Amino acid sequence: MAPSPYQECRDELFQQIMQCGVIGCHPVDQKDWFDATMVYFAGRFPELKPTELAELRTLGERFAQPAKKQTQEAAAV
Repeated sequence: MAPSPYQECRDELFQQIMQCGVIGCHPVDQKDWFDATMVYFAGRFPELKPTELAELRTLGERFAQPAKKQTQEAAAV
């Protein structure tokens, strides 16, 4: 079964985040990158609704955040 446009866009977004070095970039640079990338994806996947693109951006922004370190208290729970 072929992936849906949403799944295809999500996978491509995550791949681009990893390849373009977005993880760990300055927040302003990340915002600029996401602004431009989401415009690109809106044209590449015209079947996606604005709400789906917004959801994908949120997922991508979360994915691009550095891993949070666990505190010893949280790790013990």
